[in-house]
Amino acid sequence: MKPIEIEKVQQALDSYSNKEVYIHLETTNGAYANHLDANAYTVGAYIRNAKVTYKQAKIIGDGNSYRVGLKMELGWIYAEGLTDWTIYQENQLLLAGHDREGRLMVALEVSETPFQQ
Repeated sequence: MKPIEIEKVQQALDSYSNKEVYIHLETTNGAYANHLDANAYTVGAYIRNAKVTYKQAKIIGDGNSYRVGLKMELGWIYAEGLTDWTIYQENQLLLAGHDREGRLMVALEVSETPFQQ
């Protein structure tokens, strides 16, 4: 993976607009928070192979972290805290956010084919 290049990521996101695509989205602080503070809440969200069609995609950020929003007919999908990206396996877009220690905190993937289970 490499640091987000906003123009290239926007182009990749736009290439999926108005197509039926599969989304993988996850967030976690999981065990990362628990070992630092026994009172910390473990939070996370996970969805894989959600089939959607988005009409518009937008990436914004300050150069350190980014937010991606995907506008659908009846709502939005968004991920915040993204730092890195790559394209892999059959033109699948992977965006990820890592903390200062390199641990995964958020991931958003877009693909025209389902993700492997």
